[in-house]
Amino acid sequence: MARARDPLARTLERLEGHRFGWVAEPLIEEPSFVLRPMFGSLACYLHGRLMLILADRQPPWQGLLVPTEREAQPALRAEMPALQVHAVLGKWLHLPESADDFEEVAGRLATLAREGDPRLGVEPRPKRQSGPTMGKRRRASTKARRSHKRT
Repeated sequence: MARARDPLARTLERLEGHRFGWVAEPLIEEPSFVLRPMFGSLACYLHGRLMLILADRQPPWQGLLVPTEREAQPALRAEMPALQVHAVLGKWLHLPESADDFEEVAGRLATLAREGDPRLGVEPRPKRQSGPTMGKRRRASTKARRSHKRT
């Protein structure tokens, strides 16, 4: 029987293989740190909140996505002018890789995330319930629609 891989080793491997993995390396020592794939990027969770997304795709999905509440955006942008409102996800901020001070601002964001700055991060949505009960509901509603069409 194969042994399960060490989760820390897997996290390190993912970060080492990612162009912006160095941003999240200081977060690894935080006990609440979780790294998950998200839409072809890497999502960094700390303190139970989605804090940063390392995105290495085509613009506007290149750089760091900074999940925030809209109310926190002006303060963060005043402190770090390189942050922009994301072109697609206007509820979040974006630090484009092309920013002149990308490395400095990315490091500052990682520090704020590690410190649990309340301006950063959003609570993840609860996972939708799945399983037998969900399937039964779906089948029941399908049957109801079918019988309705016949009458």
